Order: sequence, then C-alpha cells, then structure tokens
Amino acid sequence: MTDHQFEFWRKWLLYCNILIVGLGVLIAFAGNSILFEMHNSGSRATFFEGKEFPADVLAFKNWLFGIIGGTIVGFHILMIFLIAEPFRRRERWSYQALWAGLLSWFVIDSSVSLFYGAVYNVVLINLVALVSIGLPLVMTARAFRRPQE
Repeated sequence: MTDHQFEFWRKWLLYCNILIVGLGVLIAFAGNSILFEMHNSGSRATFFEGKEFPADVLAFKNWLFGIIGGTIVGFHILMIFLIAEPFRRRERWSYQALWAGLLSWFVIDSSVSLFYGAVYNVVLINLVALVSIGLPLVMTARAFRRPQE
C-alpha cells in the first residue's frame, strides 16, 4: 500500500468520524426533527402500532436520544484521536482498538435491535456506520501487518 493510498483511507476514516460526531450532536438535540423521521417512524411502527408517541414516552425518548447522542459524540471523538496520531503512525494497537470498538458496538446494538424487531435501526444506522468505518479499516489492513506476515 502506498503512502498516498493509506492517507486517502485514513482521511476517509477521519472525516467519516467527524461527520458522525455532528450526527451525534443532532441526535442529542434534534432527535424529533425531519432529519430523523425515518428512524422515528420505524420506532412508532415497531413499538406503537404506527401511532404518535404519547407525551411521556416522547419525553423519555428525547432523554434517551440525548444520552445516545452524547455517547456517539464521545465514542467518535475518541476514534478521531486514534486516527489522527497512532493510526497515522501505523501503530497496530490503534487499528485493533478501532476494530474492537466498532465491532463490539455493532454486535451488541444490532443484536438488541433485532431482538426487539427494530430492523430499521440496523439498516438505517448500524450497517451504514459499519460499512463507512469498516471499509477504510479493511483497505488499510496491510499497513498494520507485522513485517513477518
């Protein structure tokens, strides 16, 4: 892998995570906006037979979205710091840490979503994130192999 190719995928990974930080802020503070209508519609269809959220449920959902948005922001800021320095220096542990964080989140979140029938969450959120973050990790794998490999 050339340095130019590595840098392309590293920047993809960096900018993708920056965008997800922005998305996390929107989830925390604008979770009921038109931006999240597909997700909210899926939640209403799955858990409320397509009816509007009752006021107390909406308040609870808004609180959960605040917590989820904050968690997304924190997780992806951590990823940004890993990508900016140790990943750039091709330190193997940073590559492994990015995969560990991504896959542990994906498996747990997707399993819980599927258990409760929230397939829309897996499709709209989880698979998009897995592909957009996983693709540059797959493409840079050779840069993190040990010399004897």
